[in-house]
Amino acid sequence: MRLLTLTEAKLLMREPLALFWGLAFPMVLLAVMGLSTATIGGLPLAAVYEPIVIAFISVVFGVQGLPVHVASYREGRILRRLATTPAGPVRVIGAQLAVSLTVVLAATAGVLAVGRLGFAVPLPRQPAGFAFATVLAATAMLGLGLLIAALAPNARSAGAAGTVLFFPLMYFAGLWTPQLSPTARHIGEFTPLGAATQALREAMAGAWPHPMPLIVLGACTLACSATAARLFRWE
Repeated sequence: MRLLTLTEAKLLMREPLALFWGLAFPMVLLAVMGLSTATIGGLPLAAVYEPIVIAFISVVFGVQGLPVHVASYREGRILRRLATTPAGPVRVIGAQLAVSLTVVLAATAGVLAVGRLGFAVPLPRQPAGFAFATVLAATAMLGLGLLIAALAPNARSAGAAGTVLFFPLMYFAGLWTPQLSPTARHIGEFTPLGAATQALREAMAGAWPHPMPLIVLGACTLACSATAARLFRWE
């Protein structure tokens, strides 16, 4: 497992475009928001968008990156070959999840640093709740990505499915407009990224996240992971 994880990490380091979108672009996006003088609800854009950008990170790696990577392994019959070795495909998937989660957490730390050092956005006032919500949001998106990867026959179809899901997920997270209508806001509370953004905002404000968004994220993680494990095709 250790060697597989190191191998997947090395392969990721050879993908500069993936690293840019997952690591650098969120920090650039927050910096662009921070340079604006506009405010929403009396708060600068950097403070409003910080939890949204953190949610964006989990989507990039979980819903758009992981499925394509796993589907390309299936398409190239790599999973079929690994299934005959002591490593087994399950450990390969576990290694990819470990690498993706590590990068998501590293990118989240980078966004917090840019917000704090560049635009004086306060660090989360409830760090334990923020860390818990961040990990839960990442596992929910990775579980959803694993579900796509379980069914997609090739990398192209996995990428298309991830792109189709990206836009509604990020809409309810508030990427396009943080000020959603009451109806859209209510619907968003029951979507993975809408729940994630709500939980992150509450933790940043100093309160432990409300149980409902945590339940939504936990249910998404368990349901998607269990379904993916049941339906996963190795070839």
